Amino acid sequence: MTDPDHESDTRYQAVSSRDARFDGEFFFAVRTTGIYCRPSCPAVTPKRRNVAFFPTAAAAQGHGFRACRRCRPDAVPGSAEWNVRADVVGRAVRMIGDGVVDREGVPGLAVRLGYSTRQVQRQLTAELGAGPVALARAQRAHTARVLLQTTALPVTEIAFAAGFASIRQFNDTIRAVYARTPTELRAETARVPGAEAAAGVPLRLAHRGPYAADRVFDLLAAEALPGVEEVTGPPGARTYRRTLRLPYGPGVVAVDERAPGTWLEARLHLAELRDLTTAVHRLRRLFDLDADPYAVTERLGADPRLADRVAARPGLRSPGAADPEEYALRAVLGPGESARVLAELGTPLTAPDGTLRALFPAPADLTGHPVAGPLARALADGSLRLDPGADRDEAARLLGALPGVGAGAAALIRTRSLGDPDVPAPDGPDAPEWRPWRSYARRYLELSPGGRRPPTPPRSADRRRARPARSSRPPA
Repeated sequence: MTDPDHESDTRYQAVSSRDARFDGEFFFAVRTTGIYCRPSCPAVTPKRRNVAFFPTAAAAQGHGFRACRRCRPDAVPGSAEWNVRADVVGRAVRMIGDGVVDREGVPGLAVRLGYSTRQVQRQLTAELGAGPVALARAQRAHTARVLLQTTALPVTEIAFAAGFASIRQFNDTIRAVYARTPTELRAETARVPGAEAAAGVPLRLAHRGPYAADRVFDLLAAEALPGVEEVTGPPGARTYRRTLRLPYGPGVVAVDERAPGTWLEARLHLAELRDLTTAVHRLRRLFDLDADPYAVTERLGADPRLADRVAARPGLRSPGAADPEEYALRAVLGPGESARVLAELGTPLTAPDGTLRALFPAPADLTGHPVAGPLARALADGSLRLDPGADRDEAARLLGALPGVGAGAAALIRTRSLGDPDVPAPDGPDAPEWRPWRSYARRYLELSPGGRRPPTPPRSADRRRARPARSSRPPA
């Protein structure tokens, strides 16, 4: 059983050393100032007796603390635990991040999870110190701050784009979370007039620890489906662009490869700003930005079979999918047939954006396909779910029973569409000691011991360390 006092002492040590490895794992609040921060906040460390710890930003906000202006605790990646956990709390957190509460309310979340609203409320509050409404509220506040500080949109549009039900609710929440009015919050960041029209909504997608962006962009470039995706530019300065099918309308996103830092630069063009939260969450899953590379390194680096690879390539990620259903269908169809069905059945963009011209066909459009039909029908009628709150084991069982979905495709779908960090190779080496990071082990096995990708492409598939450098500019 965990000793609460010992755990609090460990957390205070992380705060005292400004350890960025714990950012998002917990938050601390200072009773004398009424402010909550991330562990790496550069401000003077408060006295231990004045500090309280919270598992989420929403919990700190629920106790009346407001966000620190200096370290922007609301902008850090969430705990990597939610990628790993397959229980109701982990599934609920992923679904709230995808905007389900904003679109369907807590009853809709509960129905998707197969629990009553009371059970969902109780379990989330017990573990996270906040229920689904409070967690969604914290997310809306962050979305609103990003829009206020990066666009010239009218405040009224921002309020509803962020998911607030009324202007009054929006104003009250911003004042409670940031101790400023929306106008004051907007005034803190200078913008270039008219820049947002060309750049879309500019974002900094924060990640934890080292990030091997080159390997992610290599994979995305190899998989890119012309018309839906493209990767342009030289290695080290590439841009990944793709179309997105979102709940309220289409979107186009661009994400830049860059030198090692604490975030990826991105730009979003959305037909409906209400899709911002969902689009950001899907990008985070695609680029695996909520992973904990320290935990992965600790587990996999201890195995002699992987040690050289892990040491040579810190921060290797296991990418997910921007559109889980699209990825699953493409995994079954293969590149050539995916291109053909896109040309025949894709949904054209109203205004093509460079080479990006369409959305990949929805499952309902492919129910009659001779190969992908069974999978498309299961996705279209809802008997198979691949959304962030899906039960991974149940989805894997259903995938295994579908005609046309082989073991390799099923493993890829579970890894990418479901974002499962612990999928073993269906036909390669495996080890129980790699759990819960077997998806990452597969990625490392694709590299030579020196950290380079082997010439022949593979078949589809203690926090007591030195502190990483911190950037003086926090992500949005």
